[in-house]
Amino acid sequence: MTTMQTVLLPVGADLYAVPIGWIREVLAAPAITRLVTAPAVLLGLMNLRGEIVPLLDTAALLGVGTVGTGSFAAVMHTSHGPAALAVSGLPQRAELGSPTGPSELPGTAGTYRLDKRVAVLLDLAVLLTPERIGGHELHSVGVSVEVS
Repeated sequence: MTTMQTVLLPVGADLYAVPIGWIREVLAAPAITRLVTAPAVLLGLMNLRGEIVPLLDTAALLGVGTVGTGSFAAVMHTSHGPAALAVSGLPQRAELGSPTGPSELPGTAGTYRLDKRVAVLLDLAVLLTPERIGGHELHSVGVSVEVS
């Protein structure tokens, strides 16, 4: 059985997994600057050691509610620079085995059993497309989070 190294992102009572290669770093209680005209999925911008990083609401991207500001931010590598996902709990490493089934949420790639819980694997190439994140608004503030 092949396994996949991931980072688990808690969003409320749910767990979402991201392949570890996408993760750049995890931040606790990120300070954000809100943008009044930003799409609902964009919580604001963070200054990460001089680099401007958009902070996205993971739950809103998935259509399952809102994280709010989030307790933590998982900063991802993308083809156009970093983008962060807000999560409600401390992200942790996990090894996932074979998928146990599909996921019906857009931007996801299956469900995985993890002890007594279920983790949903995020497909960031789909989840972070300009259409899902209101790309036109992000381009107007000079931030792009497209992935290829």
